[in-house]
Amino acid sequence: MFNVFARISSGIAIAANAAGTFVVIALIAVVNYDIIARGIFNKPFLGAVEVVQFSLVLIVFLQLPDVIRVGRLTRSDGFLSLMRHRNPPVGRMMSRGIDFVSGVFMVLVAIAIWPEFVEMWESQDFFGVPGVFTAPWWPVKLVIFLSACLCTVHFALHILTQTGDAQPHQESGS
Repeated sequence: MFNVFARISSGIAIAANAAGTFVVIALIAVVNYDIIARGIFNKPFLGAVEVVQFSLVLIVFLQLPDVIRVGRLTRSDGFLSLMRHRNPPVGRMMSRGIDFVSGVFMVLVAIAIWPEFVEMWESQDFFGVPGVFTAPWWPVKLVIFLSACLCTVHFALHILTQTGDAQPHQESGS
């Protein structure tokens, strides 16, 4: 049952990462369109700034769970690596502690963003310039909430499955 849950959460993280990659491709298309339309036709894409802001948040939070899943979250782990080498039980305990604190932080992010999502869903609040370009806020808030929840799951899986290897979260083929 645990392995099934781990596989499902990994599949969701991989799918979210792929969605984030598609957002990157769409962002490239929007920026290129804006450059060409601005330079050749003197007709810039009026929502380019808003689309870039929206996309950057989506990209980060769609790809974050998979980054955590494969153990590639940027952190300074020189001391942790030293402890894993010199005293593996202490290194494992420290690594689990870091994952625990990180998981708690993600829970706090989810708790903080949920009321904002509900408010944006109910009010249909938007960002942008009315009459020029607008988009609703709630999809961004929902992605942040779901990403924080999935990140918490992956930190918990790291804590439960850690073996103390130099790259404890690295999965083969990733």
